[in-house]
Amino acid sequence: MAKGIRNKRYTGEFKQRVVETMMQEKLSYREAARQFDVNSDHRVASWERIYLEEGPDGTELILHSDQGWQYQHKQYQRMLETKGIRKSMSRKGNCLDNAVMENFFGLLKTELFYLQDFDSIEHFKAELIDYLDYYNRRIKLKLKGLTPAQHRSQTLQVA
Repeated sequence: MAKGIRNKRYTGEFKQRVVETMMQEKLSYREAARQFDVNSDHRVASWERIYLEEGPDGTELILHSDQGWQYQHKQYQRMLETKGIRKSMSRKGNCLDNAVMENFFGLLKTELFYLQDFDSIEHFKAELIDYLDYYNRRIKLKLKGLTPAQHRSQTLQVA
């Protein structure tokens, strides 16, 4: 079927391959959609959400969060446990545990969220996907002239 046809059918195996490749190669939703000829990056995002909710065996997922009350609820912790997701929380009063993510969210708010009004959740999601694509491709002096995606790749190769 040609790209852009709304009712194109995708098998479960295909969706899983797209999501796993996207995660392994650190691709944005847009890059994965292009690489696999999927007609919408939003579709790839929904596949990822479903994939993570179902939690395939052996993924060794880790969820890092602060110690907010919602993350400490027993019901939430049980859900993580049943999905096989390991929890990781910052130590009380120590934001340095999560400094990289805190920095990213600070940039996200100042460079995207505070600069515009969003008409809908879909509009916000589309802008967020565009921002993440931009963020992962821009060269950072702190990363010795590499993009965040290149830095992650290089770090993972060394580890």
